[in-house]
Amino acid sequence: MPKLPAKALAKPLIRALAPLGLFAMLTGASTPDPNNPTCPAEPDWGSSDAMTLSAIDRGGVRVLLAEGRIDAGLPARLRAAIEADEMISEIWLRSRGGNARAGNEAGRIIRSYRGMLTRIPADWTCFSACNFMFMGGDRRYVDADGVFMVHMFTHTRDRWIIDDAVIDGSQATTELIASIEQSSALLATEDNDFLIRMGISRKLLTDIMYQQQAVSSEDDPSTRYCLNETEVREYNVMPEERHAP
Repeated sequence: MPKLPAKALAKPLIRALAPLGLFAMLTGASTPDPNNPTCPAEPDWGSSDAMTLSAIDRGGVRVLLAEGRIDAGLPARLRAAIEADEMISEIWLRSRGGNARAGNEAGRIIRSYRGMLTRIPADWTCFSACNFMFMGGDRRYVDADGVFMVHMFTHTRDRWIIDDAVIDGSQATTELIASIEQSSALLATEDNDFLIRMGISRKLLTDIMYQQQAVSSEDDPSTRYCLNETEVREYNVMPEERHAP
């Protein structure tokens, strides 16, 4: 299993955390959405383009900025970026999500580098498949005003597919429903297994994610939920142990 160099692990975490302040309500990054007050009205989840990976120095720590949409090619790019710079000890995330299985794979890659910290900086949003990438960190930190936003994972984001099947007749609709049920069951199993391996409470799925309305459109705020500070700890999204100021 690859290991981070001792020099990188020894760098004080507080040097990176200090500029962004101490804990506050995690969802206070901006004006609350009137249709969903758990989340900001204008989440900063970065570009809709494929995720970029940029290594920078921030507060004496080597950081990999991961920003943009999670696509099928991300896991390979992520591993290459980490291997190219052995001093990387933190990964900061801003993403609207994307390919669910690529997000899971990216999380597993991050976990293979012992001691890696994943972080959602102040005012940044990590949504959907980004959640699972974030969970890969051995250490996980959501800053004050960082946003961990979830939804019900589903294979029916494109509602026009359902509409077309209905128009085509009962046989097409039946076949589509069977396909959705099988794919959703497989994804739910994968998600459950992932949470167990990453040390996250499975109740995050049953109590939060699966309680949300299925996504009807990417921009529908009623299908989202942003965890507050109590919840992010209750479900071990961010472990209780942290460095003291």
